[in-house]
Amino acid sequence: MTDDTVTKSKRNEIRGDLLYLTDETWLTRLARFKVFGKSPLSAYMRLNQKLWRRLPEPVIALYPVRRYGDILNALARMQFRGQLLHTFFLRNPPMLELIRRLVRRSDRTGTLRVAVLACSTGPEAYSVAWTIRSARPDLRLILHAVDISEQALKIAESGEYSLAGSQFAGSNMFDRMTQAEMEQLFDRNGNIVSIKSWIREGMKWHVGDVRQPQILSTLGPQDIVVANNFLCHMYPSGAEQCLRNIARLVIPRGYLFVSGVDLKIRTKVARDLGWHPVQELLEEIHGGDPRMGSSWPFNYSSLEPLNKRRRDWRLRYATAFRLDSSAKVNPNFESSSAIENGATEKVAAEASSENASARASGAENL
Repeated sequence: MTDDTVTKSKRNEIRGDLLYLTDETWLTRLARFKVFGKSPLSAYMRLNQKLWRRLPEPVIALYPVRRYGDILNALARMQFRGQLLHTFFLRNPPMLELIRRLVRRSDRTGTLRVAVLACSTGPEAYSVAWTIRSARPDLRLILHAVDISEQALKIAESGEYSLAGSQFAGSNMFDRMTQAEMEQLFDRNGNIVSIKSWIREGMKWHVGDVRQPQILSTLGPQDIVVANNFLCHMYPSGAEQCLRNIARLVIPRGYLFVSGVDLKIRTKVARDLGWHPVQELLEEIHGGDPRMGSSWPFNYSSLEPLNKRRRDWRLRYATAFRLDSSAKVNPNFESSSAIENGATEKVAAEASSENASARASGAENL
């Protein structure tokens, strides 16, 4: 059983629904214009890509070259969008490490509610569950995993994956795991691995559309929401609307993790809604999924390299946010330290030696 079975049968169903929300303007129509069946823009982008790949990293980092890359990426984002359902276990280790730290530092007892949205065939949901359960086995974890594809959820809920048939889009869903991690997450029977029962406990699977307001009544308020690598496949207006809807799931002072999204949209919504960007492991998380940045600037879903020349870089490149309606983000966000000093001191006083990085980052407990 592999991700390929989902993709082949569900691609047509997904087209025209969540992933193909269009923002048609004269500029996007021009960008898709064809002459004798050929796209001038595509030819222009292919030529630039050949030249770009020959540039050394120090040259790409130069301001004029970087700005030209931004223009190329803006053109790439005008092209037609789609989505593949492949994903990976332990896809962004620094992000999982931040979740682990937040949970470890928390003085919470009882129940922890977590939602993983657009979970596909399950690797990210299981990765998050394993991280939390390993850090705090005393907590009662209720993890809701949601996807629009019923067939993808069937694979996810089964918790079984084939080692022989896990290749998709040139990558293996296990290729970011060590042997020790494989042994901790899976029981193995030949070429079939299955998620260990202690990890699967308390997980609930939902077929759902996270754009819809009803998602809040379906899942209920959550302490942590993970919404990665699907908003980038929507056009801007749909992605912004969806992100605002997702934010409604997070309880006050809860956490939202959101990557794989147009950075302009995430920054805009974060400012509008007063999200508090977590600085702890910010740079590590931004670069924690190498595949997302390797195709920049020529893929609409690729991740912009971190640029500290930007005045708002601490907000723009943050992936984790604490949602506190009483805290408003400085529109310029030149420095997060002034905003976060009070929270940092509290964490430093209460936390263990593990919290040294939190003193500089301002991350708080759950």
